Amino acid sequence: MSSGSSRLAQLPAPLRSALAECRLIKVIAGLTNFDAAAVERISQAAGEGGADLIDVACDPALVRRAAAASGLPICVSAVDPELFPAAVAAGAAMVEIGNYDAFYPLGRRFEADEVLAITRRTRELLPEVVLSVTVPHVLPLDQQEQLALDLVAAGADLIQTEGGTSARPFSPGVLGLIEKAAPTLAATHAISRALAAAAGPEAPAVPVLCASGLSAVTLPLAVAAGAAGVGVGSAVNRLQEPWAMAAVVRELRTALPRPVAATL
Repeated sequence: MSSGSSRLAQLPAPLRSALAECRLIKVIAGLTNFDAAAVERISQAAGEGGADLIDVACDPALVRRAAAASGLPICVSAVDPELFPAAVAAGAAMVEIGNYDAFYPLGRRFEADEVLAITRRTRELLPEVVLSVTVPHVLPLDQQEQLALDLVAAGADLIQTEGGTSARPFSPGVLGLIEKAAPTLAATHAISRALAAAAGPEAPAVPVLCASGLSAVTLPLAVAAGAAGVGVGSAVNRLQEPWAMAAVVRELRTALPRPVAATL
């Protein structure tokens, strides 16, 4: 089986560069969004706006449609490992376990043991494919750190954070946007440092993607907290017009700090 670093080396060069420079933007169409026309609009806007990666529901037809509309690499998201191989065969560059935001309103929680089991099964099915795994934000921060370490040991190549659904912003304007992003920023800070400590001073740490509840205001904070990239969903996909979606993606791109010297 390949190591995490060798699997990441298989990603398209622009995607690797975006991770290395801590400027990766992933536009998330939604794990439960199987509306092909909506996914196509989101993907087209992401490509036009300067995103690096599209994250779509795990369906081969959506993979092909999103790739054609965006010209970008495709990530597929699911919580059922058995769905991944067909999407990879359709052209997905990587797979993502989570995030879990769509499940929380239904009362569905994902605990550490279940996420680990899904990760191990996914790695059995796809030993050579880049795998990102979301750490559930419902866990206390110390348990999120430990789960991230366990996920890397089980074969995860990237770790993603979440937290937007648990945030309860009570202030208007910029302060409210920061309050909205606080849970995922805290997780990114804690997890990125735990992974860096585990990797040691001579090895690159597993990249962390900060997602859920982010905006142009908080993207720079995500990078400062240790993120190699960000995932943005509702800020883009809640809009209807492709030009408006593309404008938001361009705003997000502009909000990120200039490239940071780093090596994957």
